[in-house]
Amino acid sequence: MPEASVHIEPDVAQWVALSLIDGVGSATLCQLLSQFGTPANVFAASRSQLRHIVSDNITAAICAGVDEATIAPTLEWLSQPGNHLITLADSIYPKALLEIANPPALLYAKGQPDCLSLPCLAVVGSRNATPQGEKNAEDFAENLSRHGLCIVSGMALGIDGAAHRGALKANAPTIAVVGTGLDIVYPAKHRDLAHRIVNRGLIISEFPLGTPSKAQNFPRRNRIISGLSIGCLVIEANLDSGSLITARQAAEQGREVFAIPGSIHSPVAKGCHQLIKQGAKLVESTEDILSEIQPILPLQPHFNTSPIGSLPERANASPEANTVLDSMGVDPIHFDVLLTATGLTVSALSTMLTLLELDGKISPLHGGKFQRLV
Repeated sequence: MPEASVHIEPDVAQWVALSLIDGVGSATLCQLLSQFGTPANVFAASRSQLRHIVSDNITAAICAGVDEATIAPTLEWLSQPGNHLITLADSIYPKALLEIANPPALLYAKGQPDCLSLPCLAVVGSRNATPQGEKNAEDFAENLSRHGLCIVSGMALGIDGAAHRGALKANAPTIAVVGTGLDIVYPAKHRDLAHRIVNRGLIISEFPLGTPSKAQNFPRRNRIISGLSIGCLVIEANLDSGSLITARQAAEQGREVFAIPGSIHSPVAKGCHQLIKQGAKLVESTEDILSEIQPILPLQPHFNTSPIGSLPERANASPEANTVLDSMGVDPIHFDVLLTATGLTVSALSTMLTLLELDGKISPLHGGKFQRLV
């Protein structure tokens, strides 16, 4: 196979080479950089200097210099359009991650790295979500995206995937943080979703290419999801859910934690209820989240959130909107019942329901029913 002809800067090759040394994880790499400043300086360090920081095996590997054969596949990957290596030394490295206790020394990225400069909100939850849970995740993500937030999740089945789909539905960027190398799509069922995320947003990982899905990778992945974000919204989680790890890490990182409650009989609601007991904010609408984080959000979204043209005029406090909301009550109500109660035409009611949904005031349910959220 011929070598790639694309030029790779020497410092990038040294970052890759240092990170791929067996035993050099993110913490060790950060420790070496703290001592020597740059990967070039690490490779130039003497054996005696290195032995004070790392093991003899790692010292020997560093002193042997850059292993061209080992780094070649990664450099080939980086030569392809849309693939990036983002290091602590780069201006685009997300400042939010610099605030956490153990920031990744480097990130492999695929897609649009400018997304990392946007205000982010993590949306996570059960892989075995209920249909209503996935609907909630998609609706919340879509609405929050329209308010200028970039949705961050883990591209897993269930809530994660629904959150990414909601952001994409708003024609907004979304960031997926994964626990594998970026040459692997996991789960395979999300291959199409991954392509859509790359086209509009970004997929990132701190794991080298070829890293398979391993259970121990995901808690490390989760600290990045929470670390990138202003806050973390949990939608459906069992008591043993990895989402609770993300929420705990978010709290430890000083981020806001939000949780949507559910039925006391539902296993996927128990994790959220536990978080609420521990101080997470109970969320019933997107306004519950925005009211907490609005002071630190930009005045306008950084991206176009309308898929086709501009959004229709909001319902706000129009007489028709108030009539619909007053007629809904607090329980789910069928369209036909609402039609009779409001006296509106089918077309007028349909339009008003769409506007109220965009405003986050109602949520469509299965079977032609609607639920008031405010």
